[in-house]
Amino acid sequence: MNVSRETSERLAEFAALALKWNPAINLIAKSTVADIHNRHIADSAQLYDLADDFTHWVDLGSGGGFPGIVIATIAREKNPSAKITMVESDQRKCEFLRHASRTLGLDTQVLNARIEAAEPLDGDVVSARALTALDQLCVFFQRHKTKDGVGLFPKGVSAAQELAAALETWNMDYRSHQSITDPSAVILEVRDLSRVRPAS
Repeated sequence: MNVSRETSERLAEFAALALKWNPAINLIAKSTVADIHNRHIADSAQLYDLADDFTHWVDLGSGGGFPGIVIATIAREKNPSAKITMVESDQRKCEFLRHASRTLGLDTQVLNARIEAAEPLDGDVVSARALTALDQLCVFFQRHKTKDGVGLFPKGVSAAQELAAALETWNMDYRSHQSITDPSAVILEVRDLSRVRPAS
């Protein structure tokens, strides 16, 4: 990651926080604990480099802060005026996200709400990691993006299948970026989203 030593140290501190809280609220899978820096920190950080200059990043279903807290940590160095909003329905995970933000000196907003019930957030970048299938992500993305907003959605081996299913319902411009942490995974970059009009 092309970040300062200070940012790297903050990311390491966040990883330690996540591991400390994990037994109580299950932030990451036990099978990934030993490789948290690659599987979660670096995997989240790569999204930052795919985003255009942004003023408001909205992370949906933020869970343990991957990628929301990671993005906010990098933005603290590279884009300090940007707003980072995380939406999470689990109150305990919201408490963790707020605690991590305070500990790391991050200016974030954490909304304890269901994604479909939250007021539209107007994010010029919208992300969601390990949340739901792409077709449903498009529903959430459409609700919470700006007119020209971009969606960044990491996907695993089911990416092609999910994309094909979503294209039956949605028109979109998309690009598929190879993940730098998992050869079987991609990040789908989605723009210009609209529903497919039913045949008349």
